[in-house]
Amino acid sequence: MKPARDAELEHEIFENESFRGQDLSGLRTTGCTFRGCDFTLAQLNGSDHVGSDFANSTFESANLFGAHFAECRLVGASFAGATLTGLGVAGGDWSYALLRGQDLTNLDLQQVKLREADLSEADLTDADLHGADLTRARLHNAILAGADLREANLDGVALSAARIEKARLDLTGALQLARSLGAVLD
Repeated sequence: MKPARDAELEHEIFENESFRGQDLSGLRTTGCTFRGCDFTLAQLNGSDHVGSDFANSTFESANLFGAHFAECRLVGASFAGATLTGLGVAGGDWSYALLRGQDLTNLDLQQVKLREADLSEADLTDADLHGADLTRARLHNAILAGADLREANLDGVALSAARIEKARLDLTGALQLARSLGAVLD
């Protein structure tokens, strides 16, 4: 079954297919695979995805307003120019995702795997990254004002390259910040 507006899909597999410009508003997927698919300019607003795999898919300039991803795999997905307002994320793996320059304010990213994701110039003001895995994520000029980084894995993250005013850090995060600022800790 091909995805369509308000469709409900379970355990369907799509590889390297184009959904460019399609209206997939209200699409609901459970355990589906969309590897390497092109969702450029697609309308995915209000869509709901549970345990689906969108690895290496492109969502450039797509509308994901109010979309929700629960325990989904978006490894290597590109969101350049996408509308992510009201996005909901519950766990999952977003490693290597391209989220450069995105407005992710107030987004709940607790326990989300964001290993080596490109969050450069993204606005993560007041985002909840509690327990997220940000290992080697790129945060150059990212805004983390008021973000909750407690228990987040910040290994290899250059926190000094981000703006972190009033960010919440635990002791481990504070030590990593001090190291990224050039402090020598004995």
